[in-house]
Amino acid sequence: MVATSVYVIAAPLAVVRYPPMTDLPFHAAQTAVFRHYLDPAWHFREQFTLQPLAVPYMSMYALGALLMLVLSPVAAVKVAAAAMLALLPAGLAVLFHGLKRSPLLGVLGLGLVWCNLTHWGFLNHMGALGLFAMVVGLTLLLLDRPSRGRQIALALALVALFFTHIFRFPFALAAVVGTAVVVFPATRRLRPIALPLAPSLVLFAAWLLARTDTLRGEAVTFALRWARLGEIPSLLFTSFTDPAEAAAAGRAARLVLAALLLCAAGAAARLARVGVLAGPAPSPGSAGRQRTFARCAAVVPVACAAVFLGLFLSLPLEIGLWWYVYPREIVAALFLALGAFPDLPRSPWLRVPAVLALSAAAIGVASVVEDNYRRFDRSTRDFDALIARIPPAPRLLYLVFDHGGSTRTTTPFLHLPAWVQATRGGWLSFHFAVWDASPVAYRPRAEPGAVVPPPTPLRWEWTPQKFDVRRHGAFFDWFLVRRRAGADPLFARDPSIVPVDHVGDWWLYRRSGAP
Repeated sequence: MVATSVYVIAAPLAVVRYPPMTDLPFHAAQTAVFRHYLDPAWHFREQFTLQPLAVPYMSMYALGALLMLVLSPVAAVKVAAAAMLALLPAGLAVLFHGLKRSPLLGVLGLGLVWCNLTHWGFLNHMGALGLFAMVVGLTLLLLDRPSRGRQIALALALVALFFTHIFRFPFALAAVVGTAVVVFPATRRLRPIALPLAPSLVLFAAWLLARTDTLRGEAVTFALRWARLGEIPSLLFTSFTDPAEAAAAGRAARLVLAALLLCAAGAAARLARVGVLAGPAPSPGSAGRQRTFARCAAVVPVACAAVFLGLFLSLPLEIGLWWYVYPREIVAALFLALGAFPDLPRSPWLRVPAVLALSAAAIGVASVVEDNYRRFDRSTRDFDALIARIPPAPRLLYLVFDHGGSTRTTTPFLHLPAWVQATRGGWLSFHFAVWDASPVAYRPRAEPGAVVPPPTPLRWEWTPQKFDVRRHGAFFDWFLVRRRAGADPLFARDPSIVPVDHVGDWWLYRRSGAP
């Protein structure tokens, strides 16, 4: 399982310098802010304020910032991204352990590692799903056999989830309490979960007081839309124009089905062997309690999946500034539904083929991603060559007009210039900080010592045609444009802006006198 996980997660990231995840460049930029916040040469402290409690999407940034102490910014961010994705099989393995099934079934989680959400760059969301499954598994283990170590593990997992994705955290609290209630007929225990809940509940109460206005949300109207069930395939594996992706997803589904049949055959053989099919009375004592526990526990992941499926069917596409809302929930629902998978057969003649089938399913999808990521690496060589001309800490305005040149169905070029801030510091014309929904936020412009880029219209990054050099260009001294038709007309009204270089589809300009 470990070897399969390493290949499935690491191989696509290893073949590309800048992974074509749409939002990853800004995850990298914000990670660099934490790493270099106190370094005046990067000019982050005069732009940003840090709010790790008010907007606690911190785990990937904290890990990446630590890795930047010993790795390059690009390598550190890729390792941090891999860690978020590794939580999927790891969390599912803990869940299956708590369900008294083989942790090797955690390999099932690899099947969703390279879904659309990952290619969008929603890595905190993906990591939170793994932590959610881990929390449920640790709750089951704790209630089955309480120990101080398991209490500490559950407390740490809940805190990690809080700092990974705050909106998944309340569902985890409900899952912990709900799990305790569901297995109570077998355990007769509720008290063991009280202490592990305490630290994260204190953090959650503090967040409710400190959260930004953006995270206070707004009223949401729920309405069941059953037609969305037909959207599920398109919401999972349609990240590339490459038809090999759909073919790999189909093969993966058939391999998982084959493994399911093998596991079901093994389960039927076990039941026949112990005579359960004949309908004997439940075993007394510990064995009977364990059987009752297993039956009750099996309800938990199914109930969690049902909740997320309900959210998928009822949430809107947008809530305030939050976009692509309901499609995220089908991934959560399917991931938790994997917890209904039967245990691996005890017979090696069935067990080995089942594990190999599950591994092959994930490897097939990952190999397609690896191939398309390798192709994207070739399409960013012009970008890499051009940004080498940009000095440290530039005031960089960037405009991406053309999004072609990759096999991605959603543009991977939209935020690509944010890697300049991640690797060199300085300012950007557009930044996620403007939404006040990240741990990194812009300082108030009137604050003494603040040097903050001018505001931009909503959806500025998607509408570069709104750019007017006289209105939007004065603050900046470097200009990076992706436009096949050429960029000279964009700057014609400001003669102080002169061309520097042109490589491929990228054009670089600077203001006369700029370093």
